[in-house]
Amino acid sequence: MRIRYKPWARKELEESLFYRDNPENLKGKWRAEFLNKDNPFFVELGCGKGSFIANKAFLHPENNYLAIDLVDPMLGLAKRKIEEVYSKENRNISNVLLTRFDIERILLILDEKDSVDGLYINFCNPWPRGKHHKKRLTHTRQLEHYKTFLKPDAKIYFKTDNDALFEESLNYFSQANIKILKITRNLQLEPNFWENIETEHEKMYGEQGIKIKACIAQV
Repeated sequence: MRIRYKPWARKELEESLFYRDNPENLKGKWRAEFLNKDNPFFVELGCGKGSFIANKAFLHPENNYLAIDLVDPMLGLAKRKIEEVYSKENRNISNVLLTRFDIERILLILDEKDSVDGLYINFCNPWPRGKHHKKRLTHTRQLEHYKTFLKPDAKIYFKTDNDALFEESLNYFSQANIKILKITRNLQLEPNFWENIETEHEKMYGEQGIKIKACIAQV
């Protein structure tokens, strides 16, 4: 998703208590950054404007969450969204962190010591051209990276509007020996598929009548 430059974003992020600007220094140490370091730990890859992670973390104070994106304006909007959601009940923001990093190089910031309980991948770039497929966040190469820091039996939650990306991602999971637990090709018709929190993309696609595809996989 392209987004306009936000001149305020970098300054606000640097001043935020729940933004980390040095993720490579925190490799293997992420759990210690949270108030309750022993809580289950989940990561969202590509958090966009932050609607998903803000609401997910708010609903589950028993868990810790790290949201990663590469673009300062996105992270700035995510930071504001988290603040907006938590301010509704005047709650401290203690179970969610934001950081800026290129997910293709994720092994530079996460390893087995981080012991991640689950991953969320929501509406990632489909990279439709064949020569770019390795950039997909669900590509086999990336899945093998994730297995480095995911706990045994950790789950990956994936949803997309893109038919080709979804079907090919199912093959990627199989190639990486990651088990598919549940699949839907029309998430809107299955309200009990999981605890669904709509992203900005999802609302837009739903209004256009585009079916959302989703799956839960297990390492």
